[in-house]
Amino acid sequence: MTAATHSTLFPQVPDSADAVLEGLDPEQREVATALHGPVCVLAGAGTGKTRAITHRIAYGVRAGILQPSSVLAVTFTNRAAGEMRGRLRRLGAAGVQARTFHSAALRQLQYFWPKAVGGSMPRLVDRKVQLVADAAAACRIRLDRGELRDVTGEIEWSKVTQTVPSDYALAAAKAGRETPRDPAEVAQVYAAYEDLKRDRAVIDFEDVLLLTVAVLQDRHDIADQVRAQYQHFVVDEYQDVSPLQQRLLDLWLGDRDNLCVVGDASQTIYSFTGATPDYLLDFRARHPGATVVKLVRDYRSTPQVVHLANGLLAQARGRAADNRLELVSQRPAGPEPVFTEYTDEPAEAEGAARRIRELLDSGVQASEIAVLFRTNAQSETYEQALADAGIPYQLRGAERFFDRPEVRKAGIALRGAARFGGNDSLLDEAVDLPSQVRAVLSGEGWTTTPPAGSGAVRERWESLAALVGLAQDFAAAQPGATLADLVAELDERANAQHAPTVQGVTLASLHSAKGLEWDVVFLVGVAEGMMPITYAKTDDQIEEERRLLYVGVTRARSHLHLSWALARSPGGRPSRRPSRFLDGLRRGPSAGAAGRAGGGAAGGVERGYSRGANGTVGGAAPRRTQRAPARCRVCGRTLTDAGEMKLMRCEDCPSDMDEGLYERLRDWRAVQARRSGQPAFCVFTDKTLMAIAEAAPDDDGELARIPGVGMRKLNRYGADVLAICAGQEPVGEEDGD
Repeated sequence: MTAATHSTLFPQVPDSADAVLEGLDPEQREVATALHGPVCVLAGAGTGKTRAITHRIAYGVRAGILQPSSVLAVTFTNRAAGEMRGRLRRLGAAGVQARTFHSAALRQLQYFWPKAVGGSMPRLVDRKVQLVADAAAACRIRLDRGELRDVTGEIEWSKVTQTVPSDYALAAAKAGRETPRDPAEVAQVYAAYEDLKRDRAVIDFEDVLLLTVAVLQDRHDIADQVRAQYQHFVVDEYQDVSPLQQRLLDLWLGDRDNLCVVGDASQTIYSFTGATPDYLLDFRARHPGATVVKLVRDYRSTPQVVHLANGLLAQARGRAADNRLELVSQRPAGPEPVFTEYTDEPAEAEGAARRIRELLDSGVQASEIAVLFRTNAQSETYEQALADAGIPYQLRGAERFFDRPEVRKAGIALRGAARFGGNDSLLDEAVDLPSQVRAVLSGEGWTTTPPAGSGAVRERWESLAALVGLAQDFAAAQPGATLADLVAELDERANAQHAPTVQGVTLASLHSAKGLEWDVVFLVGVAEGMMPITYAKTDDQIEEERRLLYVGVTRARSHLHLSWALARSPGGRPSRRPSRFLDGLRRGPSAGAAGRAGGGAAGGVERGYSRGANGTVGGAAPRRTQRAPARCRVCGRTLTDAGEMKLMRCEDCPSDMDEGLYERLRDWRAVQARRSGQPAFCVFTDKTLMAIAEAAPDDDGELARIPGVGMRKLNRYGADVLAICAGQEPVGEEDGD
């Protein structure tokens, strides 16, 4: 959730330029009023950098100093650009261009292509993986799926660092990159990829920047035309610029210096894509007369969260660390961060789900909770755990809100009701705007109570519920607003990609969580080998991993939970240890030592919870006994793979599964999934069904002993499963459930 969507009300547009400055702190006001010459804003996490730069633009526009059409604000994601446009609109500065580097370059390239090159512009491919695969095949180089992804990443890095195929091997070695194949082979695929693009008359996203740079370098008349249009530039997240993006920015500027950059070297987490904080750190050297403003007042996080974030950076090394900002929280005190150790990863996921259920039951909104992990591969375990606990969730990186089919259909229905509502019997009983919206959306699937489960049906309902909530806030902020007014607001928000809040716990990787914030954050998998990740070898790579954890910590407003598991799978060797980044930051005795002494626990060993009235540690969960190593029931080998542990045998050991029983269980599972609106794996995974079909349990006790069943699923599905195993009809189908 972004800061922009945290408040669901609709603020009034300031009535003057001076009113735009109201509510800014002294440093933010310095940013807002520094409208001439180069300006560098060093802004720590949660210090209101987007607020400062949008108020700067709006103040300049409202004061008549800046023309809206002459300002170009660039950032790195469509979401960030959309948020910036939304804020500028609410400040009365509509008309300012706020775009990503790629979007701004593509717009210029499309406009000038006929004049600069002639004919139609080549088709833009949005995914280059297939082209890379074809290029590798042309070189007779076989790439597996992982190598294909990594070689594609190497090509992207080469292009943003302006490295041609013939120079790739030397450049990769100089940058210390671990290449997925021999550098000569990567260079060969890269060269073939470029040839294929030319043969097929297509370009990729990196070409958009390269070609725009080429046009502006070679055609001075076109460069002059662009510079006449844009005279004032603002660059957000400046620590993430690549050499290619910096070259484009220099060409946009020409010999002028009306440039404002905003960034934080301690949040540089995309160096693998070619991003570098050097341009931010060298800004004063490149622009000796620059105004430099430091924002360190943290309005997002409590002193406890800020203290941990500062402690993380205090141990950092390198140039970015030498320029770190010491944050100062502006919020009241909150709870201490909680550190929890678990026996294995499934126990860690179950523990997080249990804590989240407690938070939801205490009144915390699901949209204010996030689970953040280092790699996307960790997501599935948490999806399963949340689904088992009946907790709705949303995956960060799914399609944008206004692109969802149910939202598009709802928009069409609302637009139709706004035009022809007088002839719609659905609206006869609707007395105000919120009731009109509820009436219209009831025809699209919205109901007053959410459906059970957390699958596609629940996700569709959550989208519609977000529109209902938006209508209520809109009506409260603008009494007398009509359905047509709301439709216009939705159109504006869709253009700005300013989505309303969707209820559901967010699951996201640390990289995709950048720029977002929540009241409660669970940082999971904070163990050596995952944080820092195993392939981080050099000092620079280790420090980037530290900064990534710093970004995760600073996403939390109030409650922060950090956890790790001693083993990957139940019964596995407990060989892991907490991340080195936590050394010296956890209060009290070593959580790791205490956890092992106690034999491991589902609730873990926690630090930071205040003691309740009864003297117990708040939120502590009962301990679990240490599980014995799982062994294959066929050959006796110790099992460590989660799938094999569910089957209680090695994958390649003989199976005595009843194929007919397995198919009946799959058919039954499909029915259950449709009824609950969940994915099939949320009922039982394939491996669990195979284990059931192999064991053919006769009673609850035998069924409960099968990994993946658990007490909750035993209570919900046990009778049906046992009936199917006995060759009978499921109980639920007999009683018409």
